[in-house]
Amino acid sequence: MTEPKLERYDVTDFLEVEEDVIAYLNAALEDGHPEVIAHAIGNIARMRGMSRIAKECGLGRESLYKSLSERGNPEFGTVLRVLKAIGFQLRAESATGKTQG
Repeated sequence: MTEPKLERYDVTDFLEVEEDVIAYLNAALEDGHPEVIAHAIGNIARMRGMSRIAKECGLGRESLYKSLSERGNPEFGTVLRVLKAIGFQLRAESATGKTQG
């Protein structure tokens, strides 16, 4: 009996419209684990062209791949630059639903 052939899973194959990308990134942010967030940002950057993103951020492509991998640990400034390059911005909202003031 032969072993079944498994294909590599790539989440970006399922991010067909911008709403999918936003939902994916929001799910990673809600998860709250830095490595999950960095990896999701890396997947989106890869989907949108890692070479272009790296150039826009002033970073090397390989360095960016590494820092946005599952085991990466990018600096916060890098995360902000990449978010801007992939067309997103960071916003804050109350986790309790209450507003200050």
